[in-house]
Amino acid sequence: MEVVAEPSPYPPIGAYGLISDAHSAALVSRDGSVDWCCFHRFDARPAFARILDWRKGGYCRIAPTAPYRTSRRYLPGTNVLETTFETAAGRVRLIDCLPVHPAGRGGRAHPYHQLLRLVRGEAGAVEVEVQLSPRFDFGRTVPRVELRAEDAGVAYGGADALAFQSTIPLTRTGPGDASGRATLHAGEEAVCAITYMLPHDLHLVRCSREEIHRRLEQTVAFWTRWAAACIYDGPYREAVLRSALVLKALTNAPTGAIVAAPTTSLPEQIGGTRNWDYRYTWLRDAALTLYALFTLGYTEEAHAFMGWLVRTTAGRAEDLQIMYGVGGERLIPEVELTGLEGYRGSRPVRIGNAAADQFQLDVYGYLADTAWLYHRHGGELDPVFWEFLQGVVDVVERLWLQPDRGIWEIRGAPRHFVSSKVMAWVAVDRAIRLARAQGLPAPLGRWRALRRRIRTWIETEGVDRRTGAFAQSAGSPEVDASLLLVPLVRFLPAHDPRVVATVERVRAELTHDGFVYRYRNTEHDGVGGPEGTFVICTFWLVDALAMLGRLEEARALFERVLGYANDLGLLAEELDPHTGEALGNFPQAFSHVGLVGAAMNLLKAGRVGARAQTGAPQAPGPVPSADPPTVES
Repeated sequence: MEVVAEPSPYPPIGAYGLISDAHSAALVSRDGSVDWCCFHRFDARPAFARILDWRKGGYCRIAPTAPYRTSRRYLPGTNVLETTFETAAGRVRLIDCLPVHPAGRGGRAHPYHQLLRLVRGEAGAVEVEVQLSPRFDFGRTVPRVELRAEDAGVAYGGADALAFQSTIPLTRTGPGDASGRATLHAGEEAVCAITYMLPHDLHLVRCSREEIHRRLEQTVAFWTRWAAACIYDGPYREAVLRSALVLKALTNAPTGAIVAAPTTSLPEQIGGTRNWDYRYTWLRDAALTLYALFTLGYTEEAHAFMGWLVRTTAGRAEDLQIMYGVGGERLIPEVELTGLEGYRGSRPVRIGNAAADQFQLDVYGYLADTAWLYHRHGGELDPVFWEFLQGVVDVVERLWLQPDRGIWEIRGAPRHFVSSKVMAWVAVDRAIRLARAQGLPAPLGRWRALRRRIRTWIETEGVDRRTGAFAQSAGSPEVDASLLLVPLVRFLPAHDPRVVATVERVRAELTHDGFVYRYRNTEHDGVGGPEGTFVICTFWLVDALAMLGRLEEARALFERVLGYANDLGLLAEELDPHTGEALGNFPQAFSHVGLVGAAMNLLKAGRVGARAQTGAPQAPGPVPSADPPTVES
């Protein structure tokens, strides 16, 4: 007899919407369920984590009790989510946000550490249900839920606590659960507010309906003011603006740090082990993110991010890490939470990230590139940071011939990754440019000789003689999508035969239906198992095609990727090219930064092409997403 598998209760990763208060974030499903929420920091212990264990993780759901159809959107120019439920009896609209109010310098977002949920009757009469099941410490703690009034209560246990209120009367349905139902007619409204507190400060909190509306209006105004500053004027404005809002949503306002994603352990392959904690800030992302912010007109965020970078990396150059916590924390120990099922059985669930301790040579290049970009946009480098950058070049001089773990943070044996050597070249190159541009003291003769030595190694050891393309690592026949960065960081022009050969090898060997894998030899990376195609790598291919003048191909591929964003315009780290399913942590800053860069490259390439057709003077080529600086070598 055939056994039919039960359908998974987990929504697809791409079915979630992101809300944020620029300190932390939550994910809301199409069914009105908050299945992930860390209230006070991105890397905090979640109060709701059902996305990692459907039974143990905890959630807060508001939805009709009868069958329904849903549609949703963000309120224009915001990170405030609106979900519309339509039943046979009527229609209700649910508004979700983590409210903020502007406070301090530059109207910086200040959080209430609160989840606001407002449900409004739009037509007919609809019975809705509120279900509240908080679970602290990744589901390890079932807190005590106490109703201290018909409309309010508290939950506490361990190191976390919540105060909540609901105009839909609640009853306890278990030690750590409460629920309630009410019928809403057109024009009626119910509100639910959940506020994070520390247990020793726990007290009952009630916000008046007027105060709740004020906070919602304040939050909408904050986001719309911010979105209005976006200066991109190209054909993909909606996607670019949503990407900008994602980056702002993933920014920790007090420090300026931008996390890679708001989640941990969402799998790169369903049922697989490639499950990592991305709630930290990678230096590798810095140059791309800074470029996106400056290009879109968000100079204040760019300066705040650079301030975080300078503060966080202070000290000895040899102690530089590839990633840090949003407050600059260096100790990010990786722990496996063995008691959790993982998203659709994808184990282990990890918190922390052991890659923080890896030697990755490319990080020095990304740091120097970020400093150069900052200078190009008018930023001033103080003498202390320049001294630090000089130390970075010294470290590169000592270590560039050592194997490393590379851009993809392999957990197998270190190798001589060619993209790492290219970024070592970038570190020296950008330091030379900075010294010349700002008249800074530097041993330029020694640095130029070092830059030549690194280039010679790359051009002799880093090229596959059989194909004429750059290889993944010295002596390897494999190709790697990170090699698309070679023209983007201006190591070689796009039309160099080795670059063209690399682009063609990536297209021939690393793509499925146009979407790009990082590499194919996953069995040798120390993790094993398959993975999806990487969104950022596909955008790098768009960049390369645009730089080669293959504009129609580049546009077509770009628009295909946009077609795989979810209905809210959000992109994950990876895509399953066979099903289109989003994979990995969600949404992913790297993917949205790549989108912004590719959109800008397409816009600039189109303008260059138009000038060429009319015979107008040619402007410099498109600015690449991975390396905005376009100063001649």
